[in-house]
Amino acid sequence: MITFLPCIKTSVSTPTLTLAHSFPRFSHRHHRHKMSSMESLILQLHEISAVKFGSFKLKSGITSPVYIDLRLIISHPSLLRHISQTLITSIPTTTTFDLICGVPYTALPIATTVSISNDIPMVMRRKEVKDYGTSKAIEGNYQKDQACLIIEDLVTSGASVLETAAPLRAAGLKVTDAVVLIDREQGGRENLEENGIKLHAIIKLSEMVRVLRDKGKLEEETEKGVLRFLEENRRVGVVKAVEKSVRVKSLGFEERAKLAKNEMGKRLFEVMVKKESNLCVAADVGTAKELLELAEKVGQEICLLKTHVDILPDFTPDFGAKLRAIADKYNFLIFEDRKFADIGNTVTMQYEGGIFRILDWADIVNCHIISGPGIVDGLKLKGLPLGKGLLLLAEMSSAGNFAKGDYTAAAVKIAEEHSDFVMGFISVNPASWPGAPVNPAFIQATPGVQMVTGGDALGQQYNTPYSVIYDRGSDIIIVGRGIIRAANPAEAAREYRLQGWDAYLAKCT
Repeated sequence: MITFLPCIKTSVSTPTLTLAHSFPRFSHRHHRHKMSSMESLILQLHEISAVKFGSFKLKSGITSPVYIDLRLIISHPSLLRHISQTLITSIPTTTTFDLICGVPYTALPIATTVSISNDIPMVMRRKEVKDYGTSKAIEGNYQKDQACLIIEDLVTSGASVLETAAPLRAAGLKVTDAVVLIDREQGGRENLEENGIKLHAIIKLSEMVRVLRDKGKLEEETEKGVLRFLEENRRVGVVKAVEKSVRVKSLGFEERAKLAKNEMGKRLFEVMVKKESNLCVAADVGTAKELLELAEKVGQEICLLKTHVDILPDFTPDFGAKLRAIADKYNFLIFEDRKFADIGNTVTMQYEGGIFRILDWADIVNCHIISGPGIVDGLKLKGLPLGKGLLLLAEMSSAGNFAKGDYTAAAVKIAEEHSDFVMGFISVNPASWPGAPVNPAFIQATPGVQMVTGGDALGQQYNTPYSVIYDRGSDIIIVGRGIIRAANPAEAAREYRLQGWDAYLAKCT
């Protein structure tokens, strides 16, 4: 972590920032030097016409007699360096951070110059998250709980800083400070403070117009007009649109199939497209006979059938072949919800052998990662040569479960490292994961779906198809009781399929 501490130096020269260096505190003599530097900056900004006077409509919606256009500084390298170094040296000695992030777009070159000149790691927030590739909102290398300093060129209401802080915080980074070149003194500091961010400003707008007036660059009437404007507009509210999450158009299943590295994952995407279904039925029935009958009833509506073969008292060795025939007839895949959790050698035997011989008939299985990545290696040893796929349990739908936070992040990391076999996740709210949305090659399947929200006496939590797909960022709805306990399971399955697919189409537009 980068910490600003007093430096044993007598000059005011700025040492290069490394983990072993810091900047000097400003004494009274340094304060005079700082003021001189501030005046120099103001005059240089005026000289390149970055400070304009007239009538201008701002992002906040108000009309201002002064406009600051700092985009011009990229054409003046020496001024850009001056601004960047002044920003970083002005931060209080008590402020600590690991990374910096410039608010797009004007502050990006400032942040980049700070990063390069002082050897400070930088991350970048995408203003428009792409719906292809990794689809990340935050680019760069970072770790959860690292502190990130936001760098901005100009603050009015603070809206742009908040727009940058939101995805940084969603990615697991801590944001408590922002440094800005110019504070227009119109409520930005207060708005940011209310959102847990302390603003450090180099120049206040009132100071800027005073310096320009003192240096003969501004008429007295213009100065009075700006100061009167500031007095009348002391608190500009954050535009309401900032409070709404930005929704990014999602890639369609057809495009995502091309990104999938696992063959079964690719096949599942293709089945979903062909059948216009992202419905998985959880066949948690009491007997093998009931399960096979249910598969016949709902087969036309589903892309996936989820089984718990170890609860079937009448299981026989030919069960797998019978279910396989129905799956081929209706073009759906079989997902045995085995939730493997042991060490690699043990799960290899559980997968291939025993009385159930899951490997012979299940297209997809899943596992916990509590035992580490070795469990994936064990299942992969048998499953990958046969073109099978694996889902990792990244989250669970039961109340009070422990599959969250670091556990979920570890599941994503393991999936990336084994993307030839891991095809996706069992998840609850993937849109909330750090760095979301995750790699679009991975499929997200969410259990606990019913037409109405709620829960049961055993802690199962339910969400609607629309909520799961559109709001929470999943791909497949896993429905159990809402279908298997319906008077007409086929009709209920059709209704769930239509709702799930409509939510998917809405997410893609």
